Amino acid sequence: MLDKLNQVAAHYEQLEARLASPEVTADPAALAELMKEYKSLTPLYQKIREYQTTLQEAQDARLMLESESDAEMKGFLQETMQEAADAADTLRQEIQIMLLPQDPRNEKNVIMEIRSGAGGEEAALFVNSLARMYNMYAAKMGWKMEVINANPTELGGYKEISFSIDGAGAYSRLKFESGVHRVQRVPETETQGRVHTSTVTVAVLAEADEVELEIDPTELKIDTFRSSGAGGQHINKTESAIRITHLPTGMVVECQDERSQYKNKDKAMKVLRARLLDRKQREQAESIAAERKNQVGTGDRSERIRTYNYPQGRISDHRIGLTIYKLDSFLNGDLDEVIDALTADYQTKLLAGQQASDNG
Repeated sequence: MLDKLNQVAAHYEQLEARLASPEVTADPAALAELMKEYKSLTPLYQKIREYQTTLQEAQDARLMLESESDAEMKGFLQETMQEAADAADTLRQEIQIMLLPQDPRNEKNVIMEIRSGAGGEEAALFVNSLARMYNMYAAKMGWKMEVINANPTELGGYKEISFSIDGAGAYSRLKFESGVHRVQRVPETETQGRVHTSTVTVAVLAEADEVELEIDPTELKIDTFRSSGAGGQHINKTESAIRITHLPTGMVVECQDERSQYKNKDKAMKVLRARLLDRKQREQAESIAAERKNQVGTGDRSERIRTYNYPQGRISDHRIGLTIYKLDSFLNGDLDEVIDALTADYQTKLLAGQQASDNG
């Protein structure tokens, strides 16, 4: 491992030298590309240097201990050596995780689609609660959220809603949200005080670039219609809403949030492209059984991933057996505790799989 770390450190220092060279500074495109790689490697380089320093501290303490005769000093050196060795072990594990292959989609913007499942109006109301939760989390992260399409109900819920979230690392933080979210609570219309169970499905799609996925215009059927909504929301008299059907797959995307037909078409194409890329990547993933074993769940939207229990103020993530009693703050966008736990579990499984592969 040390050889690999030395190679990474040497490469980083070469990048640093190249960034200072007149040839690179005179070429904006080359400078931007090198700076991107340099910035991405900086946290790893700093961790490597910290690891190397800690290893040296442990080695120095061990050498001093061998020639030390004073009992008190020997005790101090033994303690110093042990502390340095423990710190080096922790740093080594952190570096191993940082060296894991990165999901190329991690830095991408996302499109989220939330749909009501079992539970009728209760499910539709919870779609609204989840949309609000992700909106608040996006605001805390400094990301931009924009509604693409919404199908509201009379009581303030949504049969479905889709929106984009633009910001650095959005996919890396939200990718584990795909799946079935179950809510248990007493509806306002329930006179007997009985807890009802409803479900909502969430899909998280990485936004696809045009170069990643070309769509043949002849394979698209594009219809226009008048926007509509509950309580007069977004209603106008022109046919600005767009429905795009991808003929080979039968996939249908609607967008009626904007008053401009062109803007709606652009948003609908963005969703269609993301869905088609997601479909393509799922098909590829299904052919690689080993990779799927390393995921936190399968990411399948038929899989129940989390329960929100209102009477107990509880959130339980079933994939990692995590339960926390912070429902109110969670629904107000404080998602990091669960997202961090999911990320750590995913990395641990990925690392275990890589080590098994290396040993095999």
